[in-house]
Amino acid sequence: MRDRPVADLMALPLHGKLSASVTWWGTLSFMLIEGTGFALVLAIYFYLASLATEWPIGAPPPDLGPGTIVTLILLASIVPNWFVMRWAEQERGNLVRIGSVVMMLFGAAPLVFRWYEFPALHVRWDSNAYGSITWTLLGLHTTHLVTDLIDTAVLAALMFTQHGYNKRRLGDVQDNALYWYFVVLTWLPIYAVLYWGPRL
Repeated sequence: MRDRPVADLMALPLHGKLSASVTWWGTLSFMLIEGTGFALVLAIYFYLASLATEWPIGAPPPDLGPGTIVTLILLASIVPNWFVMRWAEQERGNLVRIGSVVMMLFGAAPLVFRWYEFPALHVRWDSNAYGSITWTLLGLHTTHLVTDLIDTAVLAALMFTQHGYNKRRLGDVQDNALYWYFVVLTWLPIYAVLYWGPRL
């Protein structure tokens, strides 16, 4: 039996980025699962609407104000999120630190207006099927906003510590930025269905 050459793996990086990272694949899988969940809840919304004689049931359409402000904030956040992802790829630590703090503010801002969104629905969660499904949609998306805000805050804090700034953390920042795109993109059909669907 001939001896095979032994590969020297010492030159390989300790952590991969984007699709070379296990965390990236985990984030992508999580987004696919959660995206399916959102699609199922939207399907239930349409199913209930098709059975009802009036929709919304016993309530006027939701006020556009709070939901539209949330939408505009989320759309505006795409720009700094793109920069943070790019800076993390380029390993520009100071810019990643600043960008992470900015994204933390963009993560918190929609939650302020989300507080006003629930009353703007003009229906309680336990009033009827319409109330239950609309509160479920808003509640699910709110959970994702809170989750990403916590993740961004932890990463931002780590970026300012002596041991937190490294290539692995920069990969985590990129994965978090990818997840934020998911949070924004899932909101757009929910916004259209909740706020403009009843007006059609």
